[in-house]
Amino acid sequence: MIIVGVGAGPQMLTAQGAEAVAQARLIYGSKRAIDLVREHINPQCKVKVIEDYKKLHDLGDDAVVLSTGDPMLSGLGYLQGRVIPGISSLQVACARLKISQLKVVPITVHGRNLDPEAIAFELRRGKCVFLLTDDATNLQNLCQYLESEGLHREVAALTDLGYPAERIDRANTANPPQAPGLSCVFIGEF
Repeated sequence: MIIVGVGAGPQMLTAQGAEAVAQARLIYGSKRAIDLVREHINPQCKVKVIEDYKKLHDLGDDAVVLSTGDPMLSGLGYLQGRVIPGISSLQVACARLKISQLKVVPITVHGRNLDPEAIAFELRRGKCVFLLTDDATNLQNLCQYLESEGLHREVAALTDLGYPAERIDRANTANPPQAPGLSCVFIGEF
């Protein structure tokens, strides 16, 4: 199996990823991931939308599995097989805000519980925290907690990275921006 990172948005698939997609006979991916690489898919290739992520472990060696962003950043890189990285939302967000990745601690709360103390710990160490969020993430509550801990910091919410509707809203923990749906949020001094 080959796991291909398709990038965070359009035109963020690497040349190596595009080659793997073009040579594939069987591709699995989310609708969004498939749409991001559609122009590279061979017409004879069988393409299937992933309906049950737990069954991906059972795919054969000939399968190519598409992972949005980069498989090793909250993606499908945990699957057995060769991983071809894509351009991640972390890379794009750092470039947009001109923040060195060496200063960043990524934390995903997409589909997971938010741990405010872990975020506070990293901020106290002088790090910027990069959060992958979803609709269940309560950024307001997190920022209120950080303020109560004396951790007044800048906050940037980045949505639809790489798409025409890309948006970057900057504020701070006292009055954080909205981060709708699947968003990237930076908290720190930047």
